[in-house]
Amino acid sequence: MSSLKKSISKKGYVQIPLKITKTNHLIVKARLNGIKGRFILDTGASNSCIGLGEVDKYAVQTIESEVKAAGAGATGMETLQSEKNRLKMGKWKTKKFNLVVFDMSHVNKALEEHNAKKIDGIIGADILISGDAIIDYKNSCFYLK
Repeated sequence: MSSLKKSISKKGYVQIPLKITKTNHLIVKARLNGIKGRFILDTGASNSCIGLGEVDKYAVQTIESEVKAAGAGATGMETLQSEKNRLKMGKWKTKKFNLVVFDMSHVNKALEEHNAKKIDGIIGADILISGDAIIDYKNSCFYLK
């Protein structure tokens, strides 16, 4: 066991595996509302989100939002919100997970152009901050408390 893992395990952190893609994206497998999916771990995304096309798959309830989304070359995108979802990554979980929902087709199109697999959403800084995240690039994992 690495010394990092040993020292933070004692502090209540849980290790979550990552896959680094050929496009250098960090992919985490997660369960949203009990359904498995692929998510990009994105320290630059302020909020976690899923694409509009994934609403039914993950059985999320949405409400209107005044917030506009921006990122990955797109700006001013209409969004919806979804509150009180369940998220599980490895052995870490939360039952109060809020999401932003918007059209992420441009993200998956960009991945497709690089022969990378599509993603269902993004795990953003909201989760990373609340879980006191530590990213271990060398060992392709991250830790949440």
